[in-house]
Amino acid sequence: MESQAEPGSGSPLLKAIVFAMFAMFAMTTDSVGTVIPQVIREFRLGLTAGGSFQYATMSGIGISAIALGFLADRIGRKATILIGLLLFGVSSALFAAGHSFLLFVTLLFVAGLGIGIFKAGALALIGDLSRSTEDHARTMNLIEGFFGIGAIVGPAIVAYMLHTGASWKWVYLIAAMLCGLLVLGAAFARFPRPIVTRAEPAQASEAIRMANDPAARFFGAALMLYVGAEAAIYVWAPTYLAGYSGSWTWLAAYVVSIFFVLRAVGRFLGVWLLSRFDWSTVLLACSGGMALLLWVAVLGGREIAIFALPATGLFMSVLYPTINSTGISCYDKGRHGSIAGLLLFFTCISAVFAPMAMGALGDALRDSAYSLVLGAVFATLLVVQCAWNVSRKPFAAMLAQRNRADYGGEGGPEVSPRA
Repeated sequence: MESQAEPGSGSPLLKAIVFAMFAMFAMTTDSVGTVIPQVIREFRLGLTAGGSFQYATMSGIGISAIALGFLADRIGRKATILIGLLLFGVSSALFAAGHSFLLFVTLLFVAGLGIGIFKAGALALIGDLSRSTEDHARTMNLIEGFFGIGAIVGPAIVAYMLHTGASWKWVYLIAAMLCGLLVLGAAFARFPRPIVTRAEPAQASEAIRMANDPAARFFGAALMLYVGAEAAIYVWAPTYLAGYSGSWTWLAAYVVSIFFVLRAVGRFLGVWLLSRFDWSTVLLACSGGMALLLWVAVLGGREIAIFALPATGLFMSVLYPTINSTGISCYDKGRHGSIAGLLLFFTCISAVFAPMAMGALGDALRDSAYSLVLGAVFATLLVVQCAWNVSRKPFAAMLAQRNRADYGGEGGPEVSPRA
């Protein structure tokens, strides 16, 4: 008979597995801006077609998030995470056998399906391991800090491989190997029993029904605006700066890497910020800083953009995990898988169509600088939304209720080998 773990004893190990999961898939998703120029040259593509490496992954994530996010509430966090990891790992490993652009795009779509499944399970798991809605937000910033580390490592691997004459495909093969280790770790880890039980099993349509809730619409819209602004940096900044020939050429080559470094550092600082200031105030301040720097980059041209664009990472860092975790915390833990999937769907809709619009605009006007203009517009709209949130505080009562109902008087999640 397998031994039972003491309550809460599984939390550090499970959090470490989640941290590693986010770092692993960030290696592939956030290195896309470095990979796309290589793919465009290798297959002789335009900007819109080359961006398929971004569209395919995010489409897969979005579809699985909205259609399969409920699995975390239906079959458990552990089974959901394992299914997603296996899909991601196998599709990434198959890059070794591929030489066709269409095959690569298909594999990225399947990998995206896997990411959407295991990410929804992981986000629901973090809700189980958290002790308050505030703790949930701080933990999400910590997790996204490790995502930021993966986002630094991925482009660095691509750059190193290209420098040594190796293929950009190695970033996917390394991710596949790391995924194999995570499958083993998750298979043997002890997951917490659900703290909130449901009268009826979660249904596939639950996420769609939740889209009618004002809180889901607000946080979904905020995520879409944030991701649209972020895509201007990590997807199209390398292409925009490829033609730069000023006195800072060496710096232009590392703009995205510096952006990811600052974003990772900022997410660890976000844990500190959220322990001292209200989440709504933090969102307003950081979205304002992001928008200001994007407009400075737009108006100042490439000579200024090589400094302003990476600096946005410090302000962007806190936005995504805080918006996402607060949106999830507005709902009971029995629906965390479904709401996590819904918010991830909103994220992916923007991650597909925002860079697609930027690529199409750049093709039509023959200047990728317009990606920054569109990104700055998205950032400005997010500032307006965050200012309204600060003035009206529409979700304070929901969060207070969830603290009382889901976290009040708890000593920590009970851990079981089966969940």
